Amino acid sequence: MPQRVVLVTGASTGIGHQAAIQLAKAGFIVYAGARRVDKMEPLKAYGVHVLELDVTQEDSMVSAVQRGIDDQGKVDVLVSNAGYGSYGSLEETPLDEGRRQFEVNVFGLARMTQLVLPHMRRAGEGRIINVSSMAGRSTRQWGPGITPPNSPSRA
Repeated sequence: MPQRVVLVTGASTGIGHQAAIQLAKAGFIVYAGARRVDKMEPLKAYGVHVLELDVTQEDSMVSAVQRGIDDQGKVDVLVSNAGYGSYGSLEETPLDEGRRQFEVNVFGLARMTQLVLPHMRRAGEGRIINVSSMAGRSTRQWGPGITPPNSPSRA
């Protein structure tokens, strides 16, 4: 059986970083992408192909998918892990920050999916795994005088 090719976004830290390691250990050919390429340097020891990838930049996303296609002829699995949380009260959070978070967490994920789907369709198979946060399943009341639980300003 041929090796599966996986593209992991948001692989500079956390779940994406560990997913890239575990997938490589399991025998997958792994392409790991993130904005901070230097943070992914340790992944190379596991045979992971490290890519500069910014899911808010069209050229960067196209290039990452194309790299897997050019090198391996396919991308079998997309692990969309790139994302971040921005917390604060609505009145104190700039709308530009909200827009940026949607660009990364929603539109970046959607565009990466659009880019891999035609290749998966032609192959007749593929998997897309979208990683999210438990923060989306609950609400918090934050406002003046109420500090979010993981805030650097919380003592």
